[in-house]
Amino acid sequence: MKIGFIGLGHMGQAMAGRLLQQGHEVVVFNRTLDKAQPLRDKGATVARSVADACQADAVITMVSDDAAVDGIVFGDDGLLRHLPDASIHISSSTISVGMAERLARAHAEARKRFVAAPVLGRPEAAENGLLFVLAAGEQSLLDCVEPVFRALGQRAFVISERPEHALLVKLASNFLIASVMESLGEAMALVEKGNVDPHRFVAIVTSSLFDAPVYRTYGDLIADRKFAPPQFAAALGEKDVRLGLQAAEDLRVPMPIANLIHDRFLRLLAHDEAVDWSAIGGLAADDAGILRT
Repeated sequence: MKIGFIGLGHMGQAMAGRLLQQGHEVVVFNRTLDKAQPLRDKGATVARSVADACQADAVITMVSDDAAVDGIVFGDDGLLRHLPDASIHISSSTISVGMAERLARAHAEARKRFVAAPVLGRPEAAENGLLFVLAAGEQSLLDCVEPVFRALGQRAFVISERPEHALLVKLASNFLIASVMESLGEAMALVEKGNVDPHRFVAIVTSSLFDAPVYRTYGDLIADRKFAPPQFAAALGEKDVRLGLQAAEDLRVPMPIANLIHDRFLRLLAHDEAVDWSAIGGLAADDAGILRT
């Protein structure tokens, strides 16, 4: 397939590179053109505008937040105006449920084709085609872009025909990941303050009751205190938890733990914004006065 790809942060770079590796023709666009050079070297065509990136069978947007999506999709030079009628817009950005609803409505009114497909996984998973795709939209459209999902992920979950449902699942999932990182950090601080090696602790729990990728990946990062350079910025983690709380308020769902996690992200960002979101798992050690040489 010919695929336009808009947004070349860490995840966008990895996803576009994977599509190239799998034999797709990829046209990339990023507001900072320098970020497109590594993909040009791998065979991608670099577009000079959103309109140029839209001339494809499918166009994936993978940008940071609602404001970035708004700037790309709406307006005279936006995707909505330039997307060919036969093309499909795949929104993989982690955005608010409200923005997903707005996108679905605007595409329908313009008679454009749209699906939501945020993903679970870090950039290294994207590079190896090991993401999990959370897909929502009309089944006929999901069938059309199935080769894209197959290239990017080890599995695509079809949630419903309503695109906003994919974002609800994505935000709920990221809340769970953040909760794991905070609880892991607290447990590791407890054993480390008692002179047990935190790496040993991670090896034990991930070899017994908590043998799951999220515990293995983030347990090692927290034990190593390997938070920079960020693969997923802490500010984006804060944004995702905040959007989850926004959805919870709209749906009248109390989420006391999510509020606690959001406060922990604010504490982290008050001291250092240039870290991975897994650095939330290092706060407990700092609070416990644990100093490492």
